[in-house]
Amino acid sequence: MRRVELDTIKQLLEGVDLLPAIEQGYRDYSNGLCNIPPVGELLMESGEVHIKYGCVQGDSTYLIKIASSFPGNANLDLPAGNGMMLVFSQDTGALECMLLDQGYLTDRRTAVAGAVAAKYLGPEQVQRIGIVGTGVQARMQLLELKDVIQCTEVMVWGRNPDRAQQFCQEMQAKGYHISAAADINEIPATCNLIVTTTTATEPLLSADMIRPGTHISAIGSDTPHKQELDSQILARADRVVADSIEQCLLRGEIFKALENGSIQQDALIEMGQIISGDAAARTGEDQITIFDSTGVAVQDIRIAALVLSRL
Repeated sequence: MRRVELDTIKQLLEGVDLLPAIEQGYRDYSNGLCNIPPVGELLMESGEVHIKYGCVQGDSTYLIKIASSFPGNANLDLPAGNGMMLVFSQDTGALECMLLDQGYLTDRRTAVAGAVAAKYLGPEQVQRIGIVGTGVQARMQLLELKDVIQCTEVMVWGRNPDRAQQFCQEMQAKGYHISAAADINEIPATCNLIVTTTTATEPLLSADMIRPGTHISAIGSDTPHKQELDSQILARADRVVADSIEQCLLRGEIFKALENGSIQQDALIEMGQIISGDAAARTGEDQITIFDSTGVAVQDIRIAALVLSRL
């Protein structure tokens, strides 16, 4: 049984294009090749723990992932996220590898999902990228976009102005022209590709803010109680795309919009269908597109397989 620590995992993935692996995972899922049970979830006052697990037909292994998020850790100078991935043999059930990634692989595969969404749903000409949130995922989302979006103009909004300024300094050092919004309204007013990365439980963006031609990747809302987008944004959208329709019936922006009657299930598309060419992506520059990323275990399966292939 192999035990792989975080530093080794980062070295193995350095300079590796993760996008094809995540695309393949979405295709596998939408083509019915995955056995993905419902998410295990432990919600507490101070944080939350998700257990995601499953396998893909034809693979030699199956995976169980434990990932946690404790937002208050920022005040303790500790990472908000943690976790590990356990890889087992499909033939014997034997534990083959422990990936002690401390949540890094979850963060990376989630950020790559945003890049996949931008590739297929983003406007042809991105005027400015808008980032809502200032945490680890906000940083990773922006950095993963660089390979699919040729735009370095960025605006960020966060509840804490000091953290927003720190975000700007860090991203400026990586070649972005970035400013902090004093009001969240500035994001949809000036950005036509928006990524939301917060743990909000009340909508941050409303339908009247969103201009035609805007794409939004909604990343933060991955439980039944979280919500970053007003449901009328989804009602206005020309494309509402789920990572997993089955999962989005129970959590995320789509869950909220279905619950209050803003959209109907038959309007939903899965990302894997778009990647496979079975459903249309963006077909016009005036369309509003939404990607609801709740995080599917097949993303974990595919990124873990990539790590193992490079050991």
